[in-house]
Amino acid sequence: MRISMIRICVFYPNTGRHFDMDYYLGTHIPLVHELLAPFGLVRTEIDKGIGSAGPGTRAPYAVICHMVFAALDRMQEGLQVHDPTLADDVPNFTDVKPEFQISEIIR
Repeated sequence: MRISMIRICVFYPNTGRHFDMDYYLGTHIPLVHELLAPFGLVRTEIDKGIGSAGPGTRAPYAVICHMVFAALDRMQEGLQVHDPTLADDVPNFTDVKPEFQISEIIR
């Protein structure tokens, strides 16, 4: 039986609107770890968009957060319990509506 890791990507579209990176990195991401580590959160990676395919083009996303979990069922359990708290914190760092994708890491 193959054991797969799960990745949630949270995309913050680059709309030019408010995004407080200091709060995000210093408060929100530590909160994510505090709440979700007991549910199998292995690590987070944060990407700050700096461009797109062509020179001088704008990145489609200002920030992308990658959260890696050990198992889908534990990730779902953790989000069911803590998503309201995490969602309530979003207005503290941005007025952009995030987009989400859950993926199985296959390689």
